[in-house]
Amino acid sequence: MPDPHPRPPVAHALITGGAGFVGSHLAERLLGAGMCVTVVDDLSTGRDANLAAVEADPRLRIVRADAHDPDVLADCVPADGVVFHLAAPVGLHRVLERPDRIILDGVAGIDAVLDAAATAGARVVFTSSSEVYGKRDRMPLTESDDLALGPPARARWGYALMKASQEAIALARHRRGEVAVVVARLFNVVGPRQTGRYGMVVPRFIRRALAGEPLLVHGDGSQTRTFLHVLDAVDALVALADHPDAPGDVYNIGGDTEISIHELARQVVAATDSASAIRTLPYADAYPEGYEDVPRRRPDTSKLRALTGWRPRRALPLGATIAPRPLT
Repeated sequence: MPDPHPRPPVAHALITGGAGFVGSHLAERLLGAGMCVTVVDDLSTGRDANLAAVEADPRLRIVRADAHDPDVLADCVPADGVVFHLAAPVGLHRVLERPDRIILDGVAGIDAVLDAAATAGARVVFTSSSEVYGKRDRMPLTESDDLALGPPARARWGYALMKASQEAIALARHRRGEVAVVVARLFNVVGPRQTGRYGMVVPRFIRRALAGEPLLVHGDGSQTRTFLHVLDAVDALVALADHPDAPGDVYNIGGDTEISIHELARQVVAATDSASAIRTLPYADAYPEGYEDVPRRRPDTSKLRALTGWRPRRALPLGATIAPRPLT
């Protein structure tokens, strides 16, 4: 369906969750391109320090508030601009604690963002997650694949259910012509400012390696992921926001090299010149009963590449500038 709000390149952007890991890098990129940027973040997981490099820029407005508050959004969504909706709960442990709250807040939040964007005539780039694919075992994962989530009784799937629901709501409202929406599914983004506080594996491994502590690999370490540098992720988000044919569809944003978690740990140890040991930790000792991991996750990004010409360009920051080796 054509963009219901076609327009020339925008001059003003709102980033919900803009003081977070990805959001702060996006803010820097947009400001560097000459745009005015509003960041809305309640700092529940974001940090003021993430925006320290640009906080004095007169084109940046920082609003410390709930990014899903309708009154805040009515004031902050730019007319004929673009909204990057990044605000979301961070960390699997938070999801496991309150999956019901995660789902309810997520659905209400996306609806509030879309309402405000529709009123202002703004385009929305919504960051979803590779989690929506669930347990699919056929790789690579394409945007048209069926989802394969576990039973709702298992709290582990609460985040995936929330993101899938948000996607359905956003795309339905796009089809009705209310608001232009692009859905971007992010796969394991890593880089500067990411914290291991919420379970993210790369910063957690790096912190332990630098401290000389054992790197704890959950399960046997054979599970694989594809990691993407945050600046490559930002490039993709900006490319989708700028492209007139992007709205109304879903795009994978991820790396192109699959790596096992055990091999990732080994490379972190080597990159940091650490003496840390690598130890395995049974899932039962790391997560509540009933938790299940996903053995593989690798995206097909050909759809994004065909539309925008984007491709990953940066090596992963594993304590040194190295990239993972392809699995054999």
